[in-house]
Amino acid sequence: MHRRTAATIDLGAIRDNFALADRKAPTSKTMAVIKANAYGHGLLEVAAALHDGAAAFAVATLDEAVVLRAAGVDKDILVLEGVNSADGYREAEADGLTLAVNSREQVEQALASEAPVWIKVDTGMHRLGIQPGELADVLTQLRKASVDVQAVCTHLACADDVDDAATRRQLNAFRACVEGFGLPCSIANSAGILGWPDTHAAWNRPGIMLYGASPFATDLAAASALRPAMTLEAEVIALREIPAGDSVGYGGRWTAERASKIATLAAGYADGYPRHAPDGTPTFVNGHIAPIAGTVSMDMITIDVTDHPGVAVGDLVELWGRNVSVSDIAKRAGTISYELLTGVSPRVPRRHTSSGSVS
Repeated sequence: MHRRTAATIDLGAIRDNFALADRKAPTSKTMAVIKANAYGHGLLEVAAALHDGAAAFAVATLDEAVVLRAAGVDKDILVLEGVNSADGYREAEADGLTLAVNSREQVEQALASEAPVWIKVDTGMHRLGIQPGELADVLTQLRKASVDVQAVCTHLACADDVDDAATRRQLNAFRACVEGFGLPCSIANSAGILGWPDTHAAWNRPGIMLYGASPFATDLAAASALRPAMTLEAEVIALREIPAGDSVGYGGRWTAERASKIATLAAGYADGYPRHAPDGTPTFVNGHIAPIAGTVSMDMITIDVTDHPGVAVGDLVELWGRNVSVSDIAKRAGTISYELLTGVSPRVPRRHTSSGSVS
């Protein structure tokens, strides 16, 4: 590759984060959520890294599950969105996939299928799931048709805020709904695993925490042991000296208050770095923090390296990773780490490391 912008993925960190999820809930089975190309980290590489630890995998779409099966992944795979066509159910049956049923329409299709299912109940997020009062009837229909109902699940809307009472309301609603049915349950996402132990159940579903980003809206000690898995770096491709009073970048947003040295990096919003990152957003170069100076462009970022005279063309700059938190970058840009990690573009190569090797 002629361009050195790249995302290095530490598979060992992902395994360590998975092990943390396991330790937090030792009586639960842990289903690794690897949807959206494993949150931008590489679907097949992450599946291989977690194959020996994860009890099962979860993805969002049937297409993601089919890719895993075609690659030889033999773990149980749950398709969280389910499917909405007879062809989809037939493909799920052929590949031995488990489907979430999230609506009455999906229940009707499941009645004619041999694919095992998880029933999702809407306890307050109001996105997917049958209503709590429908569970008894849905279970009766599915059991009458000899459908293998493996679990009942719900999804937490506000668990990222440990002070939000909505999570307790959802938990109480779910417990009341499933009482007496004797089915395995699944409630906890990453925030539930780390911050809401009462949500731990037969199955837990860690997602963002596997990749080393905190699921919480504020800094919490519960997430401090997570190891960042992705380091996004870009090369310095130019350096220039500018006098006090000159401006940098589109719109002249940043103006030098002193004679300054500006480094231009070969990465921009076309690579997935947020255009809305403000001046002062940190990067890390040669052991030092260097702030963004000027609007992020499609293919380039400018940073102020006035205080770091050793910076040279060809140096690599960390945009996020071990030294610069992706959650901090996201907060400064008015978004969340999930969006940044999943938004790293296809033109940025992923280089996977494990036990010192790079692929």
